[in-house]
Amino acid sequence: MPDLYFWIIATLAVFIVALSKSGLVGSLGMVAVPMLALVMPPRDAAGMMLPLLLVMDVIAIWTYRKDADWHILKIMLPGAFVGTLLGWALWSVVSDAMVLLFVGVITLLFVLDSLLPLRQQLEGLPPSKPWGGFWGGFAGFTSFVSHTGGPPFQIYVLPRRLPPVIYSGTTAFFFAAVNTAKLIPYLFLGQLSVTNLTIGLILTPVAIIGVLLGVFLVRRISVKLFYQLAYWLVFVLAIKLIHDGLMGTFFNGPVA
Repeated sequence: MPDLYFWIIATLAVFIVALSKSGLVGSLGMVAVPMLALVMPPRDAAGMMLPLLLVMDVIAIWTYRKDADWHILKIMLPGAFVGTLLGWALWSVVSDAMVLLFVGVITLLFVLDSLLPLRQQLEGLPPSKPWGGFWGGFAGFTSFVSHTGGPPFQIYVLPRRLPPVIYSGTTAFFFAAVNTAKLIPYLFLGQLSVTNLTIGLILTPVAIIGVLLGVFLVRRISVKLFYQLAYWLVFVLAIKLIHDGLMGTFFNGPVA
C-alpha cells in the first residue's frame, strides 16, 4: 500500500478537485494530476481520478441541474469528443515523461492566463462555432491526457460573461459528458486497474465531502486569499513537472 506521504498528497488533491466541482475554486481542480504526479506516475493518476471525477460530476449535475447554457454545450461538446478520440489515439506513442512535460506546460499556461489580459481582450466577441469547437476539442484532449481541460474550456466560456450559477452548471454538464466519454478508452488502456480503483474507492468520501462543503461555502466566504495561495502552489508544481518532463524526455533523467 502507498505510504503516508502519498495519502496526504492524494487526499489534498482530491479535496481541491471536489471544491472546484462545486464552483468554489474554479479550474484549480486541474492541480490533481500535477499534484499526484509527485507521488505516482501521471497516467496512473489520471486513471485513479476518473471514477472520483464521475462521482463528483453526479453531485454537481444534481446541484446545477436547472442551470446550464445549452447553446454553448452544443458548440463545444462535439469538438470535445473529437479531442477525446485524439487523446486515445496518441496515448500509446506518448511517454510518461512527455505527459509530465505536457501537464507542466498546460499548468504553467493556466497560471499565466490568470495574469495576462487574454481573457479581457476576448470579452465581448460573439460566440463563434469554429472557435468554440476548437477550444472544446483542446479541452477534450487535455482532459483525456491529464484531466486538465479547465483552461481551454475557460478561454471560450469566460468571455461569455455568464451568471456564476449558469457558468458552474455549464461547466458541470460539459465535464460530466467528457469524463463519461473517457470511461471506455481508459478501460481498454488499462487505466482502471484494481489498484487505481481501490485507491479511488478509499478516497471517495473525501470527494463527496469536498463537493458538498464547496456547495455550502460557495456563496458564504471570500476565496481571494485561497486563490492567491493556490496559484502559487500551481506555479511551483508546473515548474517541477516541466523540469522532470524535460529531464525524462531529452536527458534520460528520472521521470519524477
